[in-house]
Amino acid sequence: MTGRRPCALGAVALAAGWLLAACDGPSGSGQEITLYNGQHVQTTDALVSAFDKATGITVNVRSDDEDTLADQVVAEGAHSPADVIYTENSPALEYLQSRGLLAAVDPSTLAATPGRFNSPQGEWVGVSARVSVLIYNPSLIAVSQLPTSVLQLADPRYQGELAIAPGETDFQPIVTSVAHAYGTAAALTWLEGLKTNAGSHVYPDNETIADEVNRGEVAFGVVNQYYWYRLAAEIGADNVHSEIAYLAPRDPGYVLDVSGAGVLRSSAHPAAAQRFLAFLVSKQGQEIIARSISYEYPIASGVSTVQPETPFDALQPNSITIPELGDGSQAISLLQQAGLL
Repeated sequence: MTGRRPCALGAVALAAGWLLAACDGPSGSGQEITLYNGQHVQTTDALVSAFDKATGITVNVRSDDEDTLADQVVAEGAHSPADVIYTENSPALEYLQSRGLLAAVDPSTLAATPGRFNSPQGEWVGVSARVSVLIYNPSLIAVSQLPTSVLQLADPRYQGELAIAPGETDFQPIVTSVAHAYGTAAALTWLEGLKTNAGSHVYPDNETIADEVNRGEVAFGVVNQYYWYRLAAEIGADNVHSEIAYLAPRDPGYVLDVSGAGVLRSSAHPAAAQRFLAFLVSKQGQEIIARSISYEYPIASGVSTVQPETPFDALQPNSITIPELGDGSQAISLLQQAGLL
């Protein structure tokens, strides 16, 4: 663990100060922090706006793919203008942590999120979660014909019917989970089978998969659940021609992805940056996520989603842990060897 955490009395004082600011109005007028945002704008914009209103601290947002931002932080080193990085998935944060670029998160902030969703070293905090699913078009494939295990995605009977987005960072945890469960050799063979089955249906992102399946261009694909819910919200129920299904409980392809945030060790505004992390996992921040069109699951401060999706407690993902998902490097290597990157 890097850096020093405040003593218990200091943590209580910090928490009390934040709560007082939230109740009595902004106390950080004139302060600014820079956020490197690898999250979807649907998730980030409302959180940043509410934080600014509650604290008076302006958040300057730079958005890009989380891998791009993580590499940028590494390249910038101690001179990075970023104060906070906010990502869709844990591997990017684990990568920065392994390079010694993240600061310890305030204990009171970490305590708001169940420990299994945080950095084991305490250097980033879990904010929300999503889960991998199959999106399918019932006019092209019946639910009874869908694979129930991730390995079945490589079955030749699905040739030409499968859509994947291997360049998406959302896909990396699935690859890592397969390698963890079955070994790297089996994972590579599996990826080669996916490449064959997908054929021309290898897409740049999950939004494209959701759209193509919904339009009947391909039978089914692998996405995180929120892409389907967002699609339905955007195009209206009458235009939804697809559904989602889950793999068998605990299957290695049934992966829970945690989105999180960390403070850069090089931050010029560490106190304000820590306040932003505390806000993300506060009741107010989590309720914004619970009600937003991001369709992510809030995971902190006891808040549950109000959106009409499978309750978080009813999900049955694989038990792979944050440390076992690692920094994504194994998945990237396997995807490259399979010719999917």
